[in-house]
Amino acid sequence: MGIYNFYAQTTMSANEISSLPAAEQAIMGHIPLWTTIAFALGVFGGTIGSIGLLMQKAWSKTPLFLSLIAVFFQMGYWLFFTKAVEVYGPTTYIMPLVVILIAYLLLKLCLNGMQKGYIN
Repeated sequence: MGIYNFYAQTTMSANEISSLPAAEQAIMGHIPLWTTIAFALGVFGGTIGSIGLLMQKAWSKTPLFLSLIAVFFQMGYWLFFTKAVEVYGPTTYIMPLVVILIAYLLLKLCLNGMQKGYIN
């Protein structure tokens, strides 16, 4: 789901953005590069780290940690420095909080597995 959302957002043409309602255009038309980089690190770090978890590899800790940090920055920008909550309503908080929780739990699973010895 994250990879699809990243692809959809980064490949959105100016024509597609102009077809959005004005409030959404204002958000989507002014996304800083650093948030796109954070989005990429969050999505692909989480994906690579999850693959590492499935393989029971300790190296998965690094991409999962990077993913969690990137998710904090990206979601923080989305929630507090855009008008997303005004445009989409208070339910806008739900998905970012779920994404942050999942990123945290994946990292915690990795660290617990390393501590208990089933991830090495």
